[in-house]
Amino acid sequence: MITPEEKYLKSHSTPQSEALAWVEAQTHIRTNYPRMLSGAVQGRFLTMMVEMTGAKSILEIGAFTGYSSICMAYGLPKDGHIDSLEINDELEDLILEGWQRAGVADKIHLHIGDAKETLKSMRDKRFDLVYIDANKREYVDYYDLVIDLLNPGGCILADDVLWDGKMWQDPVPSDKQTQGIAAFNDKVASDPRVEVVILPIRDGLSIIRKR
Repeated sequence: MITPEEKYLKSHSTPQSEALAWVEAQTHIRTNYPRMLSGAVQGRFLTMMVEMTGAKSILEIGAFTGYSSICMAYGLPKDGHIDSLEINDELEDLILEGWQRAGVADKIHLHIGDAKETLKSMRDKRFDLVYIDANKREYVDYYDLVIDLLNPGGCILADDVLWDGKMWQDPVPSDKQTQGIAAFNDKVASDPRVEVVILPIRDGLSIIRKR
């Protein structure tokens, strides 16, 4: 159920493309957790972040149904590329069809499998932008694996870092997903290699810039 705030934000932001609307509709029809979708407002933000940073090489950890990768691909220059990681092979057909409909399939390579194992095979790659929206229990692991792959001045965007307001509960809930996000936020805030700001977009989005 869309809130009045979300309705207002969406109505006053640049509308999503027909391809993105198709992916959104199919996500509601074909998956059990459609709220995991980035959505039109955050999707537009991702497009603009790519455009404003001039990123050419992007790493996405957690493709879900391909919505966010389309948004980032829209912001890429002609020679830009995205490596998109997803563990659920049942989503592959939906992801690839969405990319084709959006006209960005040639800019994105899908890696199906465990993200941590895939990242270990990418040690020779370098990225301008990393988008993390996958298993919350493993955010710290992803961060440790990608920080050295990120070019100086590059950015990591991490989704869901406020986790339904659980980060400021006292005590912080003890479930593994909440504890994973809390550990990630603490680690990033104390890491002298980066600077960070958390924006209250949807469920919290960290913008982490490597010095």
